[in-house]
Amino acid sequence: MLRFVGQAAERGLQAGIFVVFVVGLRQRNPGAVVNAACALLVTHLSPCIERRYDIEFKEWQRLYVNTGMLAHAVGMLGPYDDVWWWDNVTHTSSATLLGGVVFAAARRRGRDPYPRVIAVVVCLGVLWEAFEYAIHAIAKYIGVEPILVSYGRADVAFDLGFDLVGALLVLVFGDHLLGNLTTTNEKIQRV
Repeated sequence: MLRFVGQAAERGLQAGIFVVFVVGLRQRNPGAVVNAACALLVTHLSPCIERRYDIEFKEWQRLYVNTGMLAHAVGMLGPYDDVWWWDNVTHTSSATLLGGVVFAAARRRGRDPYPRVIAVVVCLGVLWEAFEYAIHAIAKYIGVEPILVSYGRADVAFDLGFDLVGALLVLVFGDHLLGNLTTTNEKIQRV
C-alpha cells in the first residue's frame, strides 16, 4: 500500500512538472519549457540507475528528487524572481542531490566521500554559475529571452553558499539516509 502511495505521489510530481512545461509553452517562456523538460528527464533516471548499478531507491528518495525537480521547474514561472528564498532552497536541494550521488559512489568504492562531495559540489557550482552567466550574456547579446538568469555577484555568492550548505547536509546525514545506495551486493553477501 505504501509503495502504491509513493508511486502515485511520484506520478503526481511528474504531472506537475509536465503542467509547468505546458504553461511555459503557452506563455512562450523558454526558461520554463527547457527547465521542465530537463526536470522530467531527471525524474525518469531512477529506474535506469537502479538497473545499471543494481540498487533500489527508497520511495522517499524518489520523491525527494522529483520534488526538487518540480521546485526548479516552477521557479521559472516566477518564484525565482518573486520569492526571495526560492533560489536558496533550490540550490540547497540541487547540491544535496549532486552531493548524494558523489557520496554514494565514493562509499561504494570504499573511498572517503568527505573531500569528494565538497570538491564536486563547489566545482560544479562554480561551473554552473559561469554557464548561467554565459547563457544570460549570449541571450542578451543576440536579443532573445534567456533560459537562465544571472542576478549578479551577490547572487552568485549566495548560490555557492547554499550549494555548500547542501554538500554539508549530505556529509552530516549521508551515512544514515543513503545507506541503501552505498552498499554493494558483494558486501551484503559477505555479511
